[in-house]
Amino acid sequence: MIITEDPLLLDDLLRLCAAAGAEPHVLHEVPEPGGAGGPQGGVGWESSPLVLVGDDAARRVRGAPRRDGVFLVGRDLDDPAVWQRAVEIGAEEVLRIPDAESRLVDRIADVVEGAGRPALAVGVIGGSGGAGASTLACALAVRAARTGERTILIDGDPLGGGMDVLLGGENAEGMRWPDFAASRGRVGAGALEESLPELHALRVLSWDRGDRVVVPPAAMRSVVAAARRRGGVVVVDLPRRVDEAVAEVLAQLDLVLMVVPGELRAVAAAGRVAAGVRMVARDVRVVVRGRWPGGLEPEAVAELLGAPLAGEVPVEVGLPGRVAEGEPPGAQGRGALARFCDGFWQRALGSAQGVPA
Repeated sequence: MIITEDPLLLDDLLRLCAAAGAEPHVLHEVPEPGGAGGPQGGVGWESSPLVLVGDDAARRVRGAPRRDGVFLVGRDLDDPAVWQRAVEIGAEEVLRIPDAESRLVDRIADVVEGAGRPALAVGVIGGSGGAGASTLACALAVRAARTGERTILIDGDPLGGGMDVLLGGENAEGMRWPDFAASRGRVGAGALEESLPELHALRVLSWDRGDRVVVPPAAMRSVVAAARRRGGVVVVDLPRRVDEAVAEVLAQLDLVLMVVPGELRAVAAAGRVAAGVRMVARDVRVVVRGRWPGGLEPEAVAELLGAPLAGEVPVEVGLPGRVAEGEPPGAQGRGALARFCDGFWQRALGSAQGVPA
């Protein structure tokens, strides 16, 4: 709902609503509390999912019942008294047009898409070459999808060969990263999900086999944000080098799992990778891959890297052969990899819902 009598501001807000795919109801006064609302479909102050109050109308809505989802919007908000007016109407934010246009479009589109709790976003990165990070990322996505979670697997490593290949779907129809390279603004969550190949009950955003290996940071940010918007689980396979685009992804992740073989040289390499990841990521944990003759204990690996231990994944006999035959990692429910992933999701999803991990 939009409340304003400023024709220029109204034009701006109608334009932003159109960009977000919303059909606004425009009112010039606040309906009586408990009333039917306005003349358009009974939508009023209390029933509308989002209320945009023009700065010109703030004083007229001062006595309206307090509610969430109210924004005070104007084109010239340098007046110090604007903050007092925002408090008086219980506004969540004060937004200035055009500076806050992208923020406002995002908020309107969230309402259109019914945004709720964002997806639990987990990144997987190799501490050293050949650590098995892509295998673990794929298995985590497969096991999450098997539980019924809405799952999107994102291939963040352009030089990794393609996660669709690991899932046996390199010929599946759907969009790949180069198709999103020009994205700058908001990407629709529903449109993104429907455009991606569906493999083994999950959606996957992978690289194609073309020459393009760079996606601008703005596009990375927009696509990952869209993937998270509808809830469920998002798993991102990360490259070991943290550049600007990867930093945009890391900033949106709830947790990063660093896969490290339990031997000294791998731990030394992982220390350098961890230093770059920690500059952006909020939570980095270690997964120790395999037991090596004369190697380090998992607890020792985590201690050397100064990160919590998320667990140990034994090397699974026969896995490369099964993958070559088209069976994705994690598909064997009784395998060591699947057991690790199932335990991880049980703890992580419980923690995301307020249950101690």
